[in-house]
Amino acid sequence: MAEVSVNINGRKYGMECDDGQEGRVVDLGQYVDHKVKQIAAAGAAAGESHLLVLTSLMLADEVMELKKHVANGNAPEGGIATSVEDEALIVNAIDHLAGRIEAIAAKMAK
Repeated sequence: MAEVSVNINGRKYGMECDDGQEGRVVDLGQYVDHKVKQIAAAGAAAGESHLLVLTSLMLADEVMELKKHVANGNAPEGGIATSVEDEALIVNAIDHLAGRIEAIAAKMAK
């Protein structure tokens, strides 16, 4: 397993990934960071945990739309092709973020 670090909303997160996937995970982290910054700039979030929840929902919406396009036999908008490996990486990234959100929420509840 390889180790990689991604920056999301000004915070560094270390994680493991399959060997050779480091660049892809960094790219995914940059994509998530971009989405977080979009939502933060819109002022839609009341705090960091809310910001991460909104971002997760927005990313999940994108994944669902892509799945719908693929299931209907249509090419996704922008010609984006997803593979099983890409989907697994996205799911893992979202799962990781969900875990972080839960940890932040638990700390805030104390």
